Amino acid sequence: MAPKPAAGNADKMKRKAYEKELRKLQVELCELQEWVKETGARVIVVFEGRDAAGKGGTIKAITERVSPRIFRTVALPAPSDREKTQLFMQRYIERFPAAGEIIIFDRSWYNRAGVEYVMGFCSEEDHRRFLQLCPQVEKYVTDGGIILIKIWLEVGKDEQERRFMARIDDPLRHWKLSPMDLESYRRWYAYSKARDLMLEGTDSEHAPWHVVRSDDKRRARLNCISHILKAIPFKKVKQAKVKLPARSDKGKYDDQATLKGRHFVPERY
Repeated sequence: MAPKPAAGNADKMKRKAYEKELRKLQVELCELQEWVKETGARVIVVFEGRDAAGKGGTIKAITERVSPRIFRTVALPAPSDREKTQLFMQRYIERFPAAGEIIIFDRSWYNRAGVEYVMGFCSEEDHRRFLQLCPQVEKYVTDGGIILIKIWLEVGKDEQERRFMARIDDPLRHWKLSPMDLESYRRWYAYSKARDLMLEGTDSEHAPWHVVRSDDKRRARLNCISHILKAIPFKKVKQAKVKLPARSDKGKYDDQATLKGRHFVPERY
């Protein structure tokens, strides 16, 4: 079965225009990276949203041109038996940034407000306590000097269905489908209600939620990056001009001849 055509597909951003704007924003991300490294700033960016909302592609667009030592992505698996006995947010706090780091959470402690709540993996009381205590924990985080940016990617029903169908038909994306994804598709309105409760309970002055419509993936990625850049008060760090030094001929020898007889990968391309 072929995926449904995306609604308003003609209005979606063209690749050439997208790549032009993305490059400009990625240059700014590199400038942000230098500022974070220079100042020892600490930043957390949380990405949440329904399955197939575009979190992975957006994070890839952010990180593909910067250092993984500074921009670090955290995508935790299901908790182990030991982690299930810890304080709920403990395993996330362990991954919080040190000086000079930007941590991007591909899903986060807000699992408790989403999948865990909808799928019955936590109790109603666990969910209520999370919504009550989460703003307090985030206040402690931001008071400690960490910049916390929370983004919810909002995908529409028809577009989510189209993306799921594309995953079913494409062997390069089939791995993205899991039984949990299919269950989330079935429970659309349960997830909508969970989203509404989460936004109502945790959209605070010190850690507000920002919603990005993501039916057009390219526009969503650009809007997310632009928002992150504007949310962090960074300045361009002046860089010394790099000049390649002269190569020394000391110890010169035929360093290609010594590779003769080694196991080279066949040049099939």
